[in-house]
Amino acid sequence: MKKTLLALLCLNTSLLTSEIGKIEEVGKSPTEAVFAAGGKLRLSLCSGAAEIQGTDENKIRVSYSSPHDSTAHVRVKVLTSQSQAEISVADCPHNSFQIKIEVPKSSHLYVRMFAGDLEVRDLVGDKDVEMHAGQLTMHIGQPTDYAHVDGSVSSGGLEAPPFASLKAVCFAHFGNWGRESIVCTLT
Repeated sequence: MKKTLLALLCLNTSLLTSEIGKIEEVGKSPTEAVFAAGGKLRLSLCSGAAEIQGTDENKIRVSYSSPHDSTAHVRVKVLTSQSQAEISVADCPHNSFQIKIEVPKSSHLYVRMFAGDLEVRDLVGDKDVEMHAGQLTMHIGQPTDYAHVDGSVSSGGLEAPPFASLKAVCFAHFGNWGRESIVCTLT
């Protein structure tokens, strides 16, 4: 009995460690990693034009390009575990850099990006997205699926038209350094 239990424990441990992954690529596009739907994704992106796209595949795919500058130094790091992944993109060129990140459609998203244009589409799950400057566009699906919405951009544009037709209590304000934010609670 003890040998069987020990063998099962070793098997479970080897399965868990095989699901933990670390990929770090420099100058290689695309970078891919296996990741199951329903997990939490934490992204740290360099400035540029970024698109985060939900797909039906159980994988993360990071691809990028720049028509004017070399992408030889772009660093993509993907750390995955069973239900969480951290993605960071750094050392990006400053001229017309474009990045596309494809993730499972059902994912919880936490994104931080300093500046640029960020578009999030075809994702079902929690979203916590913050930028300091630029344009943030989020395609959210059905607004009735949300109980609380909180978004902010320090400098740039922020709109929430899907929530305008619902009964909602919304507060928009300008704070320190021209920070524009909107917080809506749907009823």
